[in-house]
Order: sequence, then structure tokens, then C-alpha cells
Amino acid sequence: MSTYSKNPDAIAKLTPEQYRVTQQSATERPGTGEYLDNKQPGIYVDIVSGEPLFASSDKFESGCGWPSFTRPIEPANVNELRDGTHGMIRTEVRSAHGDSHLGHVFPDGPRDRGGLRYCINSASLRFVHRDDMQAEGYGDYLGQVEDVR
Repeated sequence: MSTYSKNPDAIAKLTPEQYRVTQQSATERPGTGEYLDNKQPGIYVDIVSGEPLFASSDKFESGCGWPSFTRPIEPANVNELRDGTHGMIRTEVRSAHGDSHLGHVFPDGPRDRGGLRYCINSASLRFVHRDDMQAEGYGDYLGQVEDVR
């Protein structure tokens, strides 16, 4: 199993938007994220640490303007924290090893798939296509990746 951590080299390569989102807990504008409409099979990993976060088979169209997932591919890689900013009480989602801000989780997802909506910034993610997962060290997750529903 791979070891993941906050990678200074990866942080140095972030775009200003990726840095703002992952390191300063910002949010990309709705409807602008690179992965919002991605329908390819694969997994989404933390752009800073590489830790696996979400599978394409758990992605769904929520209409909120950000990529949405029903659950993490590896729950231990996602931390959920109370967020009281902007006059709201929400649950922030951060990567466990990279400590990147990912987005928020809400209890309004598809009931038949657990009822959660992980609303995630594309700027915090890197997509690894199913065809590249083995070569990039994510072969253990191939069984969790199906064609997108």
C-alpha cells in the first residue's frame, strides 16, 4: 500500500486557483470546474498527496455546479470537520494525508445510494483514468471503478 503525504513539490506546481482552493480553503466558482462534466471511468485523487478519494462510479449529477459523489473510495483518506464560516454550519471535507480542502458534504444526496452528497472542487483533484490506474499505483481500486451510471 502506498504512503501519502502533503507534497511540497506538488504544492509548488499548483495553479493559483488550485492553491487557493486546497491550501486556503477557497471554493471554485460553480460550473467552472474541470471535472464537473467528466464521465470517464477512473478515480479522483488529491492533487497534492495523490491519495485516492472518489470513484467515477460514485459520481452523480447533482445540479449544484460542482462534481458530486455519494461516498469516498477510501473513507480513511477523507476527514470531515465542522465548518462555521460564512454564517453557516457545514461539514468540510479535507484529505486526510494531504490536508487539502476538498469541499463539503451534505445530507441531500441520492437516498438509494446512502443519502450523502460530497460536493467537491475540481481544483483539489487529479483524475486517473481506469486505463492508467494500474500503472500509476492505483490497481487495488480497479474493482471499485465501473462505467459511470
